[in-house]
Amino acid sequence: MTLKDTELSVKEKTTKPDVAKSDEEWRKQLSPEQYQVTRKAGTEPAFTGKYWKTKDDGTYACVCCGKPLFSSETKFDSGTGWPSFWQPLDQAAVATHEDSTYGMVRTEARCASCNAHLGHVFEDGPEPTGLRYCMNSAALDLKPEEKK
Repeated sequence: MTLKDTELSVKEKTTKPDVAKSDEEWRKQLSPEQYQVTRKAGTEPAFTGKYWKTKDDGTYACVCCGKPLFSSETKFDSGTGWPSFWQPLDQAAVATHEDSTYGMVRTEARCASCNAHLGHVFEDGPEPTGLRYCMNSAALDLKPEEKK
């Protein structure tokens, strides 16, 4: 599988996100780190985020809008210091596009519902997809699996 096989481009999605707030509203809702990562496309330092080594069962949702994005079942230890997943819960939940900042070309991942920057996607992940969704902990909120 390649990025082209799974890509939902930010440009292909409607121009208006499902969840739209003013900059002031985002600043009130989010911590300074969450705001910097999700609204300004920042990156938390490796091995510092809340979820990089978490093994708890549950669903990782967008910290901005609550949209379910990833399952703990697809999380793996990539050795990079960021939470990594081999696929999203639903391809339509994560929009991707080319990011050529910092002198390199990468594939940026954003929440398709609110346009929050999540991280980047690389083609060096495990089977069955071969993809590594390398996400910022500050962009995610782990919703624990309900005990039965």
